[in-house]
Amino acid sequence: MKDSKLPPPGKYIDPLVDFAFKKIFGSEPNKDLLIAFLNEVFRGRKHIVDLVYNKNEHHGDLKDEGAAIFDLLCTGDKGEHFLIEVQRAKQGYFKERALFYTSRLISDQAPKGKRNAWAYNIAEVYFIALLEDFTLDDSPEDKYLHDICLCNRDTGEIFYDKLGYTYIELAKFVKEGADLDSDLDKWLYLLKNMSRMDKIPAYLRKPIFEKLFSIAAYINLSKEEKTMYDSSLKYKWDNKNVLDYAIKEADTKAREEERIKAYEEKKVIARELKKEGLSNDLIAKTTKLSIEEIEKL
Repeated sequence: MKDSKLPPPGKYIDPLVDFAFKKIFGSEPNKDLLIAFLNEVFRGRKHIVDLVYNKNEHHGDLKDEGAAIFDLLCTGDKGEHFLIEVQRAKQGYFKERALFYTSRLISDQAPKGKRNAWAYNIAEVYFIALLEDFTLDDSPEDKYLHDICLCNRDTGEIFYDKLGYTYIELAKFVKEGADLDSDLDKWLYLLKNMSRMDKIPAYLRKPIFEKLFSIAAYINLSKEEKTMYDSSLKYKWDNKNVLDYAIKEADTKAREEERIKAYEEKKVIARELKKEGLSNDLIAKTTKLSIEEIEKL
């Protein structure tokens, strides 16, 4: 596999790179950016006024139980838990992992004693996933935003709305400047395209987005931050190169297997035609096999 040269950093950092995502959305001075983004994700269904950042590593109750490590974990002003993840490549059992993470957050709310007094007063838990380079299985081609909750399968009526999963497939988000109808559109456009931009477009001239551009300007990073970002960007590109190579190899193998299968099928047909007494010339025209190959059958 050939090493792909790492592209130079652009004017603005890539928000979906691990270091950049946590710098932009995961620090106390910038929490207004995360609040604004989450409020757009919930599209009026919730309004978050403030939030507190929590430790992103949760250990189980048992000694040998593994820890769940999140990208970002926050608590809203009404006690809600928000778990925000960036998933860059397809992963097996991704939906199951989301269920495991949210289940851990729910079970951790149970007090060690006096459970009857607690009466299962569970705080709301929401999982928000930004999917960068892959889409969900069986997902409609024209749907990039998926808002999931527990509902009645027959009627579609919501059964429980305090546990939610939002999946945003950025690969399907193809809107451009003139098509950005809402602030959520603008957030998704920025997440996907900001690292390729060289200035703030007029249609993004709002204080919250201007702050985002200022924070994301590569020139405004400290020397240490630039080193951390460059390392994080290299890790992302290395993983992408490995994935692209694996896909190319799998595609090559699949084409070769298909070629061999088709060749074997042609030989089966040729044998049957020989049994019927057809000439080798006619069999060659029918199957596209050579006369020499047919004579060897």
